[in-house]
Amino acid sequence: GNLLSYAAIVEGNNVSFFPAYGVEKRGGSAMCTVVFAEGDTGSPIVGNPSVTVCLNQLSFDKYAQKVKPGGVCIVNSSLVNVGDYAADGVELVQVPMNQLALDLGDVRMVNMVACGAYAAKSGALKLESLGEALKKALPERNHALIPANITALKAGAAAV
Repeated sequence: GNLLSYAAIVEGNNVSFFPAYGVEKRGGSAMCTVVFAEGDTGSPIVGNPSVTVCLNQLSFDKYAQKVKPGGVCIVNSSLVNVGDYAADGVELVQVPMNQLALDLGDVRMVNMVACGAYAAKSGALKLESLGEALKKALPERNHALIPANITALKAGAAAV
């Protein structure tokens, strides 16, 4: 969520960001919402998002049915079994995020792969803006990792 928020700001948007991470942050169903627009954004609480990204089965089971008609549900097919998922008018996009991150040499890049897939599929943010936002989202001591993160963003974008 932080990276998407910073990228939206880089593009001149107003942003509302609502992270909801508790004890489930690692391995459970965590969520955040990011709302951005050129004008007012209002509440960051979104009942039916236009796009959702589900990194694991618990998140998919909890949030995939909430995507509004005409929206997109992007799932990590490395971990998510979509079964007979059918949401009226919702496009399902499956990306093997864990496998792509492993192919890049670091499974911790799953979130970057997911952000790249989101940006490419939604068209809401430019990859260049995400790359620029990494300078703000990552602590300075980790700026040496920016090229690897950009590679992961591009891998996610190429997968959709």
